[in-house]
Amino acid sequence: MAISPGLRLSQTHSLVMTPQLRLAIRIMQMSSVEVTQLVAEELERNPLLIQDDREGPETAAPERPAPDQIAGDAGHALSALTPLKSGTLAGPGDHPLDTDYAAEACGGGFDDGSGVDGAPVPWRHGAASWEGQDDLAAAVQPSLQDRLSAQLRLTAGLTPRQRLIGANLIACLGPAGRLENSPAEIAAALGVPPDDVEHVRALMMTGFEPVGLFARSLKECLTAQLVVQNRFDPAMEVLLGHLDLIAGRHYTKLRGLCGVDEADFAEMLAELRRLDPRPGFEAEADPAVTIIPDVLIRRAAEGEWLVELNEEALPRLRVDDRLQMRVVLHGGKEDRGFVQARIADANGLIRALAQRGRTLLQVASEIMRRQSDFLKEGVTGLHPLTLKDIAGATGLHESTVSRVTSGKYIATPRGVLELKYFFTNAVRRIDGGENHSAAAIRFKIRSMVDTETHGAILSDDEIMQRLRKEGIDIARRTVAKYRDALHIASSVQRKREKAAPA
Repeated sequence: MAISPGLRLSQTHSLVMTPQLRLAIRIMQMSSVEVTQLVAEELERNPLLIQDDREGPETAAPERPAPDQIAGDAGHALSALTPLKSGTLAGPGDHPLDTDYAAEACGGGFDDGSGVDGAPVPWRHGAASWEGQDDLAAAVQPSLQDRLSAQLRLTAGLTPRQRLIGANLIACLGPAGRLENSPAEIAAALGVPPDDVEHVRALMMTGFEPVGLFARSLKECLTAQLVVQNRFDPAMEVLLGHLDLIAGRHYTKLRGLCGVDEADFAEMLAELRRLDPRPGFEAEADPAVTIIPDVLIRRAAEGEWLVELNEEALPRLRVDDRLQMRVVLHGGKEDRGFVQARIADANGLIRALAQRGRTLLQVASEIMRRQSDFLKEGVTGLHPLTLKDIAGATGLHESTVSRVTSGKYIATPRGVLELKYFFTNAVRRIDGGENHSAAAIRFKIRSMVDTETHGAILSDDEIMQRLRKEGIDIARRTVAKYRDALHIASSVQRKREKAAPA
């Protein structure tokens, strides 16, 4: 059979990633802040795209749709949840004065809602800023080096050589207030005796504010602070010489080395904890940003819980019809081509934003429908939930559900939480009933540890046995994993901490 070149036609199917599709996927996984930044860039680049500040009939309060309705544009879509009995839970703005924030939830890490930061995250409509913020607080504060230089100038009795040494010591300070260069290196660089540098360093270490600067080690820093407070004695010197034992909480051994009783040792530890290990550390004055939720959940008058998009987290855009008409009537061929391209870009962005809003609302509604017990019971009401469950219920792909829940927040009566928070693994029940969520079990472990007494510290085995009595099929290594995730020390370390009342 002869082989010869030829032309043939064939039909094939292939998925092409158009620019509009890539933009939609990109916007889907963006947070509200990133979307706002993208829109701001497009507003500068595209003269046909403008901010829509018009108010029309659509701004009125929408009627409550059916539970399965997902309708409206990106700024006005609304969906109702499965009705709950009226009066079971206060609305977002109706927290009683005696709210127990141990039952609340926050969105940071493994959230068991039992810490001191368990109060709902504050947020406000409009710009992300703290309410009552004082503009005067933004005044520029002098740096640590400037304050130390002023103290050096005001210190009487110093010779010009000593002032030169002091200025070099200030220049060699690290971020935590430690001296990054050794006194011998500074002396060699200045051409002065090392004893002169040590003399000035000792003077500045105890005489400048904050006390403890210019130290070469943590022990030296804490010693300087105790000397100024007149609390440095032989027992404290021994304690500072064994800081590694303090970190390991070997309190019984430390108490024997110091030769003091339990009450004195507790007081020594309390004094040590009041000291500043990093006197030169200055936290960067980053502006506090309040999380603006993408989705809101509220209770209607009929007692049903409604999920809606937060309009203030969504940019409202439209095409500038007037500019378009002027170019069409008076512009040339190149102008009309430019306008057509920019209109296509603007419409693509508007459609992508609308699709993001519809998908976000659809996914959030299904999540809250399945986690409705969380609104009534808190963390213990969470049920096992996976991306596959939501994907199957909404008809979306798992990757789409993952994109639309990452970095997106919902404001609930129990705090502002990331949508990812409601996805939790399942832990089987011994009796074969409904599985427990991993988040609820972490909450139980935290509660058990918080209620421990001095004489009854629970080991991982004992926690496992208590959970098994509640019907939870869990292994000891799983308890240890959850305890580590909650940043809870081991039972041995907790016993050492309880042994020291300080």
